[in-house]
Amino acid sequence: MPFVRPYVRSDGTPVRGYFRWAPGARREMTIFTVFGLVVLGFGRTSSGDATDGVPPTPSVSYPIRFDQDTDNARRAVLPHPTVSYPIKFGTPAPRKAAPAPSVSYPIDLSALGGGR
Repeated sequence: MPFVRPYVRSDGTPVRGYFRWAPGARREMTIFTVFGLVVLGFGRTSSGDATDGVPPTPSVSYPIRFDQDTDNARRAVLPHPTVSYPIKFGTPAPRKAAPAPSVSYPIDLSALGGGR
């Protein structure tokens, strides 16, 4: 939607700035709005089934048990190790203690003889 800046007509009439619809945009926006309202209306009023708002009751009893075992189905293959020897991982060495600081704070620079 382009903005038309304020201007003065040739007869001296001042015109304020305004937004102008692009050609055909008003028709397209009307179609888009009607389509959106139709989708919104159908989405809220239709229930998808003829139960008149009553939630369906489940017809399955849980837990599900299978009476017949199908031997034709392939069983899941369990993973097998790829190496036959044990792999030993080294244990990390114990960390050394951090050295104690030999400087006491605050540092007195006058003792160094700098004259600051």
